[in-house]
Amino acid sequence: MRHSFAYTVPVNTIRFGTDGWRGIIADDFTVENIRKVAFAIARYIVRAEKPGQGVIVGYDNRFGSERFAQAVAETISMTALPVWLSTSPCPSPAVSLLVRQRRAAGGVMITASHNPYRWNGIKFKASYGSSALPSIIEQIEHELDTVQTRGLPNLPLRPGQIHPLDVHAPYLDTIDKLVDWERLQAARLRFVVDPMHGSARGLLISLMRRHGLACDEIRGTRDPLFGGVNPEPIEPHVAALREAIRRGGYDAGFAADGDGDRIGAMHSDGTFITPHQIFSILFWHLAGTRQVSGDLAKTFSTTKLLDKIASRYGRRVHEVPVGFKYICELMLEANILIGGEESGGIGTKLYLPERDATVSALLLAEVMAWHHLSLGALVAHLHCEFGEHHYGRVDLELHPGQKERAIEYFADSNIHRLGDWPVVRRENLDGIKLYVGDEGWVMVRASGTENMLRVYSETKRVENTQRLLNEVSALVQAW
Repeated sequence: MRHSFAYTVPVNTIRFGTDGWRGIIADDFTVENIRKVAFAIARYIVRAEKPGQGVIVGYDNRFGSERFAQAVAETISMTALPVWLSTSPCPSPAVSLLVRQRRAAGGVMITASHNPYRWNGIKFKASYGSSALPSIIEQIEHELDTVQTRGLPNLPLRPGQIHPLDVHAPYLDTIDKLVDWERLQAARLRFVVDPMHGSARGLLISLMRRHGLACDEIRGTRDPLFGGVNPEPIEPHVAALREAIRRGGYDAGFAADGDGDRIGAMHSDGTFITPHQIFSILFWHLAGTRQVSGDLAKTFSTTKLLDKIASRYGRRVHEVPVGFKYICELMLEANILIGGEESGGIGTKLYLPERDATVSALLLAEVMAWHHLSLGALVAHLHCEFGEHHYGRVDLELHPGQKERAIEYFADSNIHRLGDWPVVRRENLDGIKLYVGDEGWVMVRASGTENMLRVYSETKRVENTQRLLNEVSALVQAW
């Protein structure tokens, strides 16, 4: 039986953000819109990639993700492209890996990452196995404009073009080879893992138990509501991990976001280890202890501790706008040892030019075993060696026009003081960053899709970081 469908929606309302397209389920994230995005991706692949290699489609644990992935697979198959559809929920990095290993033309992941449960989204993974570069996204958006203007063509579905694919087994077998298991076994550490009800569930515990390590998992069931918290491995969403660590006496805890590409970590006493600290520990270990070659790539909002470590080991620092796609672009072009962003997305040359929470957790566990130090002790060591760096961020929901006024205000070169500190210089790579004396910096960055302003700060003392965040927030909200 021949099936067909056709939609005509003249208004171009779908736009890609820093990492794909996201929307509210049943509001703008609908099967109709999903098919439009999928067809735009297929048009791009047919025109610009090797279409005969086909497309891999994966999905996370969110509400409707399996059905949405099926809709993507069906739509792409209409163009006669072969499609491999994951047989179960999987993390985004697994799709990236399989795209590269199977030399696919690309991959589509149904996920809204760390967003609240009401959201879902689509990420496109390019043939090199990572986030689509800005140039690729621009081409997909061009195709999407055409699809939204003309509507979908009346083409038959091709179920014979869709094939099942076990994503987990090859993914686990590949990342199993990245760490020194003998060193980890000798350290006799005990870990607890929190996938936050996301699609990284079962991964880290499976690998560790495969090698005889003590590891337990919490929040490992599929829950489309994510237990009532956002699946983002930062405070305050990691309270359950803190409770588990304290109750079970574990040496460390690791968390992953909803699609398994961002890492969070916690010391044995329940102290949260920030993504900046994780990034710094891994860079310090790989560049200093293991002496792996390569430079550093980081986003504009990331800690300056990394710059000091890079200076110590003679590594160049590449700073890029916010978004891992910019990190990926550098990793494809240059010898980048490690790249990462403020949100906990970290990738290394040891694996893929891609974020991966499970890989980052394995490497972090290896660092603990290698140096016989806890996560808290590793942070203390870096602060002793390179100086203290205390980071904070607040997200301000504002009235229309406020975020634009904030950016204009802080960009004004006539602003010479901020609170008690002199403004000694500015940078505007992505948002506005003000350096205040020799104490540190504060940064404002406007959301491109919401009436939201993000305020970041890093100083030598916790209280000064908080003061800067409070003062800037109060100033902006008073307008």
